[in-house]
Amino acid sequence: EVQLQAFGGGSVQVGGSLRLSCAASGFTFDDYAVGWFRQAPGKEREGVSCISASGGRTYYMESVEGRFTISSDDAKNMVYLHMNSLKPDDTAVYYCAARFSLVPGTVWMTQTDFGSWGQGTLVTVSS
Repeated sequence: EVQLQAFGGGSVQVGGSLRLSCAASGFTFDDYAVGWFRQAPGKEREGVSCISASGGRTYYMESVEGRFTISSDDAKNMVYLHMNSLKPDDTAVYYCAARFSLVPGTVWMTQTDFGSWGQGTLVTVSS
């Protein structure tokens, strides 16, 4: 059974940093693209970042480009979202999701592209 667990959220001040982690069980990330999504209060869920199954390609939404970095550690079967220079607008529940992918280098960024989801982890950025 494919399961994902996202953790690492917390409360930080503006300009601070957090690292979110996504752990997988029942499968390895080698054959899966992994995306991070977030949902702020009263807003729709949006795609934040994605890393391809090969790890060779990444994608970021415009508002986090240059501040967030997605990475994978195959040995630990983990995917991370490093978040720097956090802003109040980054406050949201963050989710990781995975999609089986036979095409290395392909990224996806819509919710319906992903079949496996972890529970969310809350990130709160205060000024």
